[in-house]
Amino acid sequence: MAAYLEERTSKAAVWSRRLASFSAVLFIVSGLAHRYALLETVAFLVVLGIVALLTALALLLVAYALPSVWNNGDRGGRDLTFGALVALLVLVPFVLSGYRAFKYPELNDISTDLDDPPALTLAAKTRTPGMNPLAEPTPAQRKLQMEKYPDLTGRRYNLSLDNTLDAVETVLSHTDWKLYGPMHPNGDEAEVSIEALAYTTLLAFPIDVSIRLIDEGDTTYVDMRSASRYGRHDLGDNAARIGSFLKELDGEVATRLGEAPADSD
Repeated sequence: MAAYLEERTSKAAVWSRRLASFSAVLFIVSGLAHRYALLETVAFLVVLGIVALLTALALLLVAYALPSVWNNGDRGGRDLTFGALVALLVLVPFVLSGYRAFKYPELNDISTDLDDPPALTLAAKTRTPGMNPLAEPTPAQRKLQMEKYPDLTGRRYNLSLDNTLDAVETVLSHTDWKLYGPMHPNGDEAEVSIEALAYTTLLAFPIDVSIRLIDEGDTTYVDMRSASRYGRHDLGDNAARIGSFLKELDGEVATRLGEAPADSD
């Protein structure tokens, strides 16, 4: 009488696939919900933590199942492979965030003027207690920013205030930022502020932005500030936003002047 060996199925491999699939769906759905304001940021951060834990557990199950599938011939190779690939894909944003946290300084409020940062008056009215407070940078934060972003400075342009303001409006039209309201003077017509709400590229975390223009007669000086509403670390996002905006503004002003803009201070 012939004997038949029953193939066993690795339950760990099956569950690795299930957990990886669930974490991927949860990540995508919650990310879209957060982007379209259907999920609050604090709740989204909690969901991201759950996604990370589920994905890590899926990878642990992959490691646990691999010996039985490889050495003992248990069924579940496809489940194991699928679970591993999906889990690794889901972890990519977390790994990139970890790398950026290591690479960039732990700051969440960046300004081209550390002694007198552009005000976020309108933004302050919309911030809730659960968000980062708006405050002057500490001496340690000033030192850290100057060390890590030494080239992040304001711009002086050889244009009148009105013409510089027009150039700023042109650059703003190329963004998806939401202006808080009409541009307003800071106590007099020689200083104008613009405040807007921006978002990070992938997960749409909210960022408050302020642009200040100071009339110097024949020239106009432009300062900028970008402050994260959540998190102790901006992963380099705010400095990149300011640098990108000012670079485009440099080009816009140069086009209007027919020459390179004046040096920044």
